[in-house]
Amino acid sequence: KTHFGYDAFRPLQEDIIKALFSGQDCLVLMPTGGGKSLCYQLPAMKFDGITVVISPLIALMKDQVDGLTENGIAAAYINSTLSPTEIASVVKRARSGELKILCIAPERLAIYSFREFLCGLAVRLIAIDEAHCISEWGHDFRPEYRNLKNLRADFPNVPVIALTATATERVRQDIIDQLALSSARMFRSSFDRPNLSYYVRPK
Repeated sequence: KTHFGYDAFRPLQEDIIKALFSGQDCLVLMPTGGGKSLCYQLPAMKFDGITVVISPLIALMKDQVDGLTENGIAAAYINSTLSPTEIASVVKRARSGELKILCIAPERLAIYSFREFLCGLAVRLIAIDEAHCISEWGHDFRPEYRNLKNLRADFPNVPVIALTATATERVRQDIIDQLALSSARMFRSSFDRPNLSYYVRPK
């Protein structure tokens, strides 16, 4: 209520958060606007270290960090829009333990020195947004997402939450394989929108 303004959880949110607190990996399928981000933002506040969030969308990354900052949560991002000086400032804040959430673009994980930097942090949770991007069968495959294997290797004991709004069964299995989420709990919310009606008519 204090930080996010909600009086109650939406369906599945509480179960997902409890699973992360118990150290389990999670694969979450929720429609856009279903409340995916709260599932890792709330645990990020409670964990004693930092949560690393992978996002392929620079604009959404900025919006998320701006929103978190406005809500009194220490968050920052590192992507190609920042100058070297700005990146150095974020790195310093992360190393000092000031940040609770660090959002990064997936291509950063291909840089060895950046991986070394992450390994020096007290990473307690890894959140992968738009997780379908890791699958060649997904509608928005990004080769850079294959770098997430490195992150999984560097933090084998840190829980991972992979989130997406769109994933067929084939894509879901590919996400599980690519991220080594063999024992992950899967959460799927209904995609039914009561306010939308669908009609199929001959052309």
